[in-house]
Amino acid sequence: MSASLETLFSDARLLTLEKGQALFHAGAAVREMYLVRSGHVQLLRHTSRGICLVLQNATTGMALAEASAYSDAYHCDAVATQASSVAAMPRHAFRTALARDQKLAQLWAAHLAQSVQAARFRAEIRTLPKVADRLEAWLAEGNSLPEKGQWQDLAAELGITREALYRELARRRDA
Repeated sequence: MSASLETLFSDARLLTLEKGQALFHAGAAVREMYLVRSGHVQLLRHTSRGICLVLQNATTGMALAEASAYSDAYHCDAVATQASSVAAMPRHAFRTALARDQKLAQLWAAHLAQSVQAARFRAEIRTLPKVADRLEAWLAEGNSLPEKGQWQDLAAELGITREALYRELARRRDA
């Protein structure tokens, strides 16, 4: 997020999250907007088949659940994957700041457009039929494999089981 948009959160209260702690849950009323100050927070959606999909990986300087600025309820869960700090500001104050500052509103609109592009890319990857194709497309976008202990997060982002990812990584290692 640009420095200008970060100024929106300059007076926000700071929340501390432990690894595994939820910031909010699907269905909860939206009252605040969030910016990750440090750490890593994921937006997660659980399907009816028990698959956990990663909708966003928010790290330092990233807004979290941007669409919630215009929604009454959250459509997913937000969970810290490591100790994190998050700036929180009332949604009404956030929207008032955008209404008062056209330049800030334009920056926010540009940020939302980039978020839509990223979401479409993630959706495109999930339409690929083979695990190898999904992984290859993800890597081709300049991503690199995470540490071994975080492979399950990559599997969730790709919309596959961790076992399927492990098999594909083993196949590549052996090739």
